[in-house]
Amino acid sequence: MIEVTLLGTGSPMVDPNRAGPSTLIQAGDQRFLVDCGRGVLMRAAALGVGAANVTALLLTHLHSDHITDLSDVITTRWVTTFTRTPLTVIGPPGTSAVVDATLSALAPDIGYRIAHHADITEPPAVEVHEFTDGVVWDQGGVKILTARTDHRPVEPTIGFRIEFDGTAVVLAGDSVPCASLDALATGADALVHTAIRKDLVERLPQQRIRDILDYHSSVQDAAATAARAGVGTLVLTHYVPPPAPGQEQDWLALAAAVFDGRIELGDDLHRVEVG
Repeated sequence: MIEVTLLGTGSPMVDPNRAGPSTLIQAGDQRFLVDCGRGVLMRAAALGVGAANVTALLLTHLHSDHITDLSDVITTRWVTTFTRTPLTVIGPPGTSAVVDATLSALAPDIGYRIAHHADITEPPAVEVHEFTDGVVWDQGGVKILTARTDHRPVEPTIGFRIEFDGTAVVLAGDSVPCASLDALATGADALVHTAIRKDLVERLPQQRIRDILDYHSSVQDAAATAARAGVGTLVLTHYVPPPAPGQEQDWLALAAAVFDGRIELGDDLHRVEVG
């Protein structure tokens, strides 16, 4: 079994009740944080999970809303582990540059803490691995594969397929439908996918907001990807706009018109058991 917890289901359209996009995957005794939007560690703390408990951070892409709390994850892991424990970060090309820039921005804080604490003698240890496809993790019975997705002009972007004990969960990140995502998700037990209400967004007067429609999947697009791939469960997240109270059934109905499997939609900390 793999546990999927939606830590943050929000978007740049700030909602006081939703953290930024982030998903926690627990496979056996390993925990993978997929993206790290605003408030991610606060949400994880509600589950009793701290930065020190994260096996690896997986980044689907480098849009700001998906990496807002990268500095928090790095720093909090550093100061809450008491033996040298590098943070493994797996993401697309460009990830190393972002991590290096984050560490540079943290330089004053790093210097303060090394000067103050006798047992902190070196900066945070971060090991970055950049991929666009193939196997990116194979340890302790957990195998993770990645493939390109389509979020242009943001590129490269990637999705992840996490396999454990005969169960597979795919995390699409932000993507429009594409053949590589279909292939990554084929036969998976669950697909975690961004969901945009096209019918609502296209009514908004600001062209800048309507622009998001050309590089995100609508609810129906996400459901169609799940149907083509033959997945068992579709988990919707990263909602734009956030569902209003009582509107959840509308979202579910749009997906159910295209996909006849199990559909999960929920607030932050919604948990789905897969397998």
